[in-house]
Amino acid sequence: MTREQAQELLNKYQLGNCTPEEQQLLDHWYLTEAAKQPVADEPSDPLADEKLIWDRIAKEIPEATQMRRFKKWYSIAAAAAILIFISFGAWFFTKSHQTAKQLAQQSPIQNDVLPGGNKAVLTLANGRQIILTGARNGALAVQGTVAINKTADGRIVYNSSKSSASDNAEKPVYNTMTTPRGGQYWVVLPDGSKALLNAASSLTYPTNFSGTERKVELTGEAYFEVAHNPDKPFRVYSKSQVVEVLGTHFNINTYDDEPDIRTTLLEGKVKVTSVVKNQVRVLKPGQQAVLNTYSFNVNDVDVEDATAWKNGTFTFENNDIQQIMRMVSRWYDVDVVYKGTLPADKFTGFVSRFSNVSEVLRMLQLTHKVKFKIDGKQITVSE
Repeated sequence: MTREQAQELLNKYQLGNCTPEEQQLLDHWYLTEAAKQPVADEPSDPLADEKLIWDRIAKEIPEATQMRRFKKWYSIAAAAAILIFISFGAWFFTKSHQTAKQLAQQSPIQNDVLPGGNKAVLTLANGRQIILTGARNGALAVQGTVAINKTADGRIVYNSSKSSASDNAEKPVYNTMTTPRGGQYWVVLPDGSKALLNAASSLTYPTNFSGTERKVELTGEAYFEVAHNPDKPFRVYSKSQVVEVLGTHFNINTYDDEPDIRTTLLEGKVKVTSVVKNQVRVLKPGQQAVLNTYSFNVNDVDVEDATAWKNGTFTFENNDIQQIMRMVSRWYDVDVVYKGTLPADKFTGFVSRFSNVSEVLRMLQLTHKVKFKIDGKQITVSE
């Protein structure tokens, strides 16, 4: 791939428009370029070392200075790298920052599982189901005055033939998009708002937003980019909470197997209401509401870490092994079983969601805190 082609893909990545195939091409280019760069055998600061390598690569790209405007210098590198030290010596480390041994010194993990991709099922109001993975581009169905189309970049788009005034008088019918384990999918809602569903998630929404609110129901996890409409608030209903916005970018993680519901705000302002506790929290950009059985708190967070999944990256920040394996289970569509005592360590690092599961497990195994065995679609975790 030429430098100009790399720049074009990097620009598409910045806008969130890369297809899975383009992401894999970008992965390959980044790793190839990174492997050419010199690096110390045991860097004292792995992130600084990675930044130095990325800066060397960026200098050779046309208009590379534009890429430096990212909030985080490694936002592309993290998404493109399988894990940086696979190719050229960066590191995956535990909470105590203990350095792992080189990959070549670790016994390989047998068998493998491919990563997830764009997979979903669309259930129409009449119960008809459309498997989107193999659906052709173009018109898929018509719901009342609304046409449902699949675009060339793999998104589902709702286009109404009536004005918003007449839409308000029309009784809504509901569709549901469902992603399996190992799937994710974009949908453009009737008002132009966008939602990206993570694996094992579902979003139920009307084919036109009538009345005084734009109401959708979420299970699992989704990233939203809501079209601004001060006269009609956008509300996301999920287990135990309601998130209300006028127009903003935010992420909700509300999986049933997670102890917390996490709502993270990137842009704008949102109001999070706990249905059970009857409490309200208002978020500013860079904040996350954490709701569980015992508390309802707001914390300052790194939003790029919280939404790394939508950019093709697993990011671990002081996560225990069970938290990490829940992410792995959903994305790779595997079952996880545990053998013996589990490590109490917290893990920190990042790895591409486009790598095979063995790469993710190998990075964790390099810490010498945990071991894995793959048997078909089952992963056994042991100390």
